[in-house]
Amino acid sequence: MRASPTNLPMACKAQYNRVLQAGSPQEKLRELEKFYSMIPKHKGTEKLRMHVRRQLASLRAQIEEAKRKRAKASVGWLVEKHGAAQLVLLGFTKTGKSSLLAKLTNAKPVVAEYPYATVEPEVGMLPYEDIQFQLVEAPSLKPNPEASWNLKPLTLARNSDGLLLTVDLASQPESQLQTLLTILEEAKISVKRPRGRVVIDTNTMVSGVQLVGSLADAGPEEVRRLLAQYGVGRAVVKVYGEATLDDVEDALFEGLVYRPALILACKADRVEEAGKEAFKAYCRSLGLEALPVSTLTGENLGQLGGKIYQTLGLLRVYTKPPGAPKPSPQPFTLRRGATILDLAEQIHKNLARKFRYARVWHRNGESPVRVGQEYQLQEGDIVEIRGG
Repeated sequence: MRASPTNLPMACKAQYNRVLQAGSPQEKLRELEKFYSMIPKHKGTEKLRMHVRRQLASLRAQIEEAKRKRAKASVGWLVEKHGAAQLVLLGFTKTGKSSLLAKLTNAKPVVAEYPYATVEPEVGMLPYEDIQFQLVEAPSLKPNPEASWNLKPLTLARNSDGLLLTVDLASQPESQLQTLLTILEEAKISVKRPRGRVVIDTNTMVSGVQLVGSLADAGPEEVRRLLAQYGVGRAVVKVYGEATLDDVEDALFEGLVYRPALILACKADRVEEAGKEAFKAYCRSLGLEALPVSTLTGENLGQLGGKIYQTLGLLRVYTKPPGAPKPSPQPFTLRRGATILDLAEQIHKNLARKFRYARVWHRNGESPVRVGQEYQLQEGDIVEIRGG
């Protein structure tokens, strides 16, 4: 079992609440600096102080970059999400990102022989069965990272639902991929699937602390005590997979994020089958999947939608208003492991707050079953939610 967290003074807890309520990065930085100065200095708070130092550094870099680039800033870097999920095409120059986007979507990016032709994000929609994925081509990264150049593409990556990492299969793809992964690691973006993850929503209407799912080493009371150490008395804590109380504490602080990634080995028409298989095997050794693609021959482009769906771990469910004869033809898309409560919140927070029960029809056509808010959804479920 994990040791209990060190008690923080009441004033320290109250200050962390002000951090959570802060609006702008500048305000959050001021409140977080005050919180850091109030943390008692002893062995029991070492991990907490490390988390806060990392968050302070991230906020300072974000604010400094915003100041430095304010005159050149463009709303084009803030890409509003549409469709089932947002995927960012990320890689080095001349790896084929623009050609892929043009081939797969209705976007018209600049496809040029010269490097760094893409200077703003380019956006297109990729149809897949009854949903669409939003593809965002980020301006190319530089292999020798300069924070002023790579920060914006990496911010796009951090804010996305998943990544499509592009490499030129005909030009030392292993080296390209390793450099990409190093840049992502330095930006606190992980593409390795964790055993579990925790999401904490403090902007909620629920009373007290609600635990959705279960932890490997703690129950609801331990979670409530932990959050109380930081002055958090109202939150929904959602647990996916095998997570621990340490993961709950980590989730309170902005730090490492996980983004599912598919490696797109571009220009596959220039490489023999043996070379393709060798690179796929190399990616498997890293716990990643590679898909050789070619915009010239169309190789594997038809598989991309399904591969994205699989990589993101998505499922589709269809909703039916009470009394309606048929469900909506447009599905809601959630991550595997999502619950009825997740669906209700995606529809409307008031529906989640007033939730009483739901009726679910499975794809096999059996009679509906009555379920509670922690029921885990399955692919193709038809859901009718009843509120109070």
